[in-house]
Amino acid sequence: MGLFDRLKARLGKTRAALSDGISALFRGGRPMDAALLGELEELLYNADLGLVATEVVEELARKHKRGELKGEEDVRAALREGLLERLPSGGGEFTPEAKPTVLLIVGVNGSGKTTSIAKLANRFREAGSKVLVGACDTFRAAAADQLEIWAGRSGVDIVRRQEGADPAAVAFEAVEAAASGGHDVVLLDTAGRLHTQKNLMEELKKIQRVVGRKIEGAPHEVWLVLDGTNGQNAIQQARLFTAAVEVTGLVITKLDGTARGGALFGIERELGLPVRYLGTGESQELIEPFAAEAFVDAILSAG
Repeated sequence: MGLFDRLKARLGKTRAALSDGISALFRGGRPMDAALLGELEELLYNADLGLVATEVVEELARKHKRGELKGEEDVRAALREGLLERLPSGGGEFTPEAKPTVLLIVGVNGSGKTTSIAKLANRFREAGSKVLVGACDTFRAAAADQLEIWAGRSGVDIVRRQEGADPAAVAFEAVEAAASGGHDVVLLDTAGRLHTQKNLMEELKKIQRVVGRKIEGAPHEVWLVLDGTNGQNAIQQARLFTAAVEVTGLVITKLDGTARGGALFGIERELGLPVRYLGTGESQELIEPFAAEAFVDAILSAG
């Protein structure tokens, strides 16, 4: 099963909201008119596209006025084109270059951050990399416990310390162990507590400084994990993190359980950051490298 087919299966709720909704608009041979375009905009808003919904429908209205849109097939093609223009090209599987490549993973609790780290560790290991995870969320013992269980299942190494330990010290120890142990990839989990926002953000900066002193250029990537079911709220979370650290990519989770996967377009519009991976389920293998065409086709495809 290819990426498109997997995404189509797992993004069923968003596809039902969008693709089936478009089919319903044209049911009974309904002609194109302003009312239909208004309903299409509402459909896109309900899928959480936000301002992107208005922008895309305005483009469709101009094309309709020029006589370029005759019916459902034309609308689907134009909508596909408009949505693709609003997503970064490229994407695909991340390939570590430095050895070790240090990935700092940030996000709020409940976003699927720790689970995503476990999935990424498993994915990189299956691709042939020697992987180590650093349990730098020392505020929640449950986070380190969860990570240790996942690491054991995946056969990757882990560095963790007791609850309340200095997260930056754990990060330093993790990259030190990776450098001496011949690891290819280090994934650093971090605490995600918004109610201590300022302290948390200062802590992230400290982790960055500490690992940079150990390995030049580290962390090589900072990925922000966002819960896809949070829609527009995810954008506000992203702003808080990008104000504190230089985020280089996004991991969007829980897209299998929402009809609002269109939030990804709003996130991209606001932040302009590449989406690296999509979380599409609970089990260990359900994380997919992002590819714009496969994503758009999966949520717009009929049937």
